[in-house]
Amino acid sequence: MSRLMVSVSGVRGEIGQTLTPEVAARFGAAFGTMLGAGQRVVIGRDSRPSGPAIRNAVAAGLMACAVDVVDLGIVSTPGTSLMTRQLEAGGGVVITASHNPIAWNGIKFLRADGIGLFAEQAAELKEIWQAGRFRYAEPTVCGRESRNPYTHTRHVDAVLSIVDATAIAARRFKVVLDSVNGAGGEATASLLSKLGCELVHLNARPMGLFPHTPEPTAENLTDLCEQVRRHRAAIGFAQDPDADRLALVDEQGRYIGEEYTLAIGAAATLERRKGAMATNLSTSRMIDDIAAAAGVRVFRTPVGEANVASRLVAEGCIFGGEGNGGVIDPRVVPVRDSLVGIALVLGHLARTGKMLSQVVSGLPHYEIVKTKMPSGAEGPAGLIAAARRHFEGREGVRFDDSDGLRIDLPAGWVHVRGSNTEPIIRIMAEAADRATAEALIAELRGLAPGN
Repeated sequence: MSRLMVSVSGVRGEIGQTLTPEVAARFGAAFGTMLGAGQRVVIGRDSRPSGPAIRNAVAAGLMACAVDVVDLGIVSTPGTSLMTRQLEAGGGVVITASHNPIAWNGIKFLRADGIGLFAEQAAELKEIWQAGRFRYAEPTVCGRESRNPYTHTRHVDAVLSIVDATAIAARRFKVVLDSVNGAGGEATASLLSKLGCELVHLNARPMGLFPHTPEPTAENLTDLCEQVRRHRAAIGFAQDPDADRLALVDEQGRYIGEEYTLAIGAAATLERRKGAMATNLSTSRMIDDIAAAAGVRVFRTPVGEANVASRLVAEGCIFGGEGNGGVIDPRVVPVRDSLVGIALVLGHLARTGKMLSQVVSGLPHYEIVKTKMPSGAEGPAGLIAAARRHFEGREGVRFDDSDGLRIDLPAGWVHVRGSNTEPIIRIMAEAADRATAEALIAELRGLAPGN
């Protein structure tokens, strides 16, 4: 049985195994206890079949602590963030396991400003949950539940407010969108319609039965690539189940990937405004090059959306995100948002008059390789210690241990860390060519205990 993952990214586990209604209700009670009686919490969920059971359990825990609940239904994570702020709630909850397979689900907690809990707040929530220090209410003052059906409309309106919709509509882009039967299909189709796009929508029904492995990586999006070619579309977009990540396919049906989502979003933002940006340690150097050309700074953080968002807010950044296809524009929401990514990319294509392949060819080029390995009982600690000893003393080496260990070398960088969402160790490397990046990965993997 896999373990229950509890981190700054929230809670994730396998349904009926590590994540049960009892566990979910206790986390709801813990969040209600942390916020205090009389608060209001909005709850959204992705389309997984296990969603209603986990949502109901979390809501029960919250209401048992005299917290009112506003049910948003099946909506995206950024949509839930938006409504948390617009409804002036004390916090938000998203029932989602993001890109994890259908056997998993999760609980993501949001602050009143729509950002995921910061590290110290996540630690406080975990301590309340573990200790069972719940402040249950008297029977006459338990929380109440209401519903709000306006998330999609408000989300689309917020995204439209940050782009030149008229310029995009003039291009009449043909778009193929794969929503993986997740939570983002309805709102994204509405957005693309209002941007004047001709839409070919794959896997649009929010039924949670994923037609392929839901993480938007190259091996999972072969059908999207084929459909872009078949329909002679200008671009293909792929969302994950809670619609906070976005991958790109160019007009030739080539998978461009997720790293370029952030890079193009950064370039599009800096065309019109100047300001600092924030991203995590595992994100490509492309954003650093783009920022340097504009004369602005990039702040690096530990992996995790909440870590990026907290730094973005603290430094007054105008844009940020992660290399997994998650872009953050705080004018809409302070969390990753695939709808923002779509609008920024289409706006950039409209302004430049270029096709996506031309835009990509004009960006700094690096090869990034991402791999993973099982996490043993000691986690990544042994491998991290061995890596530091191995690379210590090399010319030009720099270490950053704020999240696992990132090792910067003249030839590139390699980063090893424990995952926040799965019981695995992630290893990523980037260099000017793939062979060098793969060699860095192999060199680090070879240091694992037992090798």
